[in-house]
Amino acid sequence: MPGLPALLAALGIVGIVFALLSFLVMFFSGTPLQSDLGWVGGNLALGVVLLVSAAVTNLDALRERMTSGEARRAGKYGTSAVLSTVLGIAILGMIGFLGTRYHHRFDWSEAGVHTLSDQSKKVLEGLESDVLVTALVPGFDQAPVRELLDRYAYESERFQVEYADPNERPGLLDQLGVSAEELQQGGVLHIEIGGESVRVGEIDEQQVTGAMVKLTRTGEKVVYFVQGHGEGAIEGEAGAGSNGFALASEALRNENYRVESLLLASAQEVPEDADVVVVAGPQGSFFAGELETLERYLARGGAVLALVDPRAGGNLTASLADWGVELGDDIVIDRALALFGRAVTPMAGVYDPEHDITSGMRDPRNDPVMFHEVRSARAGGAGFTEIVSTGDASWAERDLARLDGQGEAALDPEDLAGPVPVMVAGTPALSGAAEGALPRLVVVGDSHFASNEFLDAGRNRDLFLNAANWLMGDVEAISIRPNTARPSRFQLSAEQFHTIRSASLFILPEAIAVLGVFTWWSRRHPAE
Repeated sequence: MPGLPALLAALGIVGIVFALLSFLVMFFSGTPLQSDLGWVGGNLALGVVLLVSAAVTNLDALRERMTSGEARRAGKYGTSAVLSTVLGIAILGMIGFLGTRYHHRFDWSEAGVHTLSDQSKKVLEGLESDVLVTALVPGFDQAPVRELLDRYAYESERFQVEYADPNERPGLLDQLGVSAEELQQGGVLHIEIGGESVRVGEIDEQQVTGAMVKLTRTGEKVVYFVQGHGEGAIEGEAGAGSNGFALASEALRNENYRVESLLLASAQEVPEDADVVVVAGPQGSFFAGELETLERYLARGGAVLALVDPRAGGNLTASLADWGVELGDDIVIDRALALFGRAVTPMAGVYDPEHDITSGMRDPRNDPVMFHEVRSARAGGAGFTEIVSTGDASWAERDLARLDGQGEAALDPEDLAGPVPVMVAGTPALSGAAEGALPRLVVVGDSHFASNEFLDAGRNRDLFLNAANWLMGDVEAISIRPNTARPSRFQLSAEQFHTIRSASLFILPEAIAVLGVFTWWSRRHPAE
């Protein structure tokens, strides 16, 4: 087929082939838009028109070739090529069909940020009722929400989602009691389990899983933060500062625990409803009566989390020693495994894989905990276990005068060589303990790791919350929680994504094919 007819025929074939391929891609990727169908129809119509034009302009040559032996050979090989093409398209179609019926999710990101956390999976596994989620999100903002909620639906058939554009279904807002102000941040999730419901405005894994925890965990447990000795505040301006514990208290509330302050000096006893008492970063000494109050609380089966910084704690360290935990008058130095190379800001180097608190934190390189000026904490009684230690190259520097005055530190014979234990958990043996009571005590040589400044660094949040879970006997809640850090991503609306997909899958490849046809034709028919 010489000259112009050959060009028209080749372009017609390109149009028809890309119309069929585009239709297959659209069919297996979801409901096509009107513009998609227009693209397919336009390519198909143009391809047919070009083929017909090629045949009409070369009608005499076609008659001649049809009566020759060349036509028979062309028919033979042409039929084989057509059958091969049809078979290839059928195989691709079958692969696409199977892909819609059987699928598996992969997450190759280093931190696994596109996979549900251990905590989320545990909550889904423990569901006894269906989770009904109504996603009130505008259409163009639904893509990232679908990406998140699809992970839950993939893990559990009990997680059911309905997407609704609030602009198209205003009546649903009234039915669920959602105000227009709640939609200003991009959307709202209405989550219901067993007739009880909560709403999530900040749509991320931490909030969604926290909502399910609130709806599934029965009974209220209370955590008290001791105040009055320079401890970090949990509310107000001080609580919101870098050394405050507002984020830690909020994290506990997200676990469905109630959080309150406790002024020991004015309390005759620790309240009966106290499941855990937290002493976070005391700077001064306790009254003797306050320490006796804490000991009576432990003796009746209470639980205490003590976070005591170097150079601080006053007479609390002596009581801790009586209860079975020895806090060193030192500070850990680690020049090999430290935050930004700061030797006095070491990272955890060893976790106890057998203890409930740290069993899920197997590798410090992947699950780092970052401390800020931490002191040694060693087990002084048989009922305690050292569950977190710093790295092999660290040591506990005991010459604090030289460190503070000259900024120098070196491993001397009197220092404690690494790995240095910095977190201890166990059951103190108390002489006045009630029969059957099981007191629990966790001591960490640093309070800053759970402060607002450091709580979201590495796995600090997990370590703090797991300690609280273990202290109140809520072992099933111990887990690795959702990653709060995410890689930078370019968020696209549904319309933008569709435009990019069409350009990359249809327009650009077809443009390349058309260019190839013109190149082929120009080489076979060079200008005279």
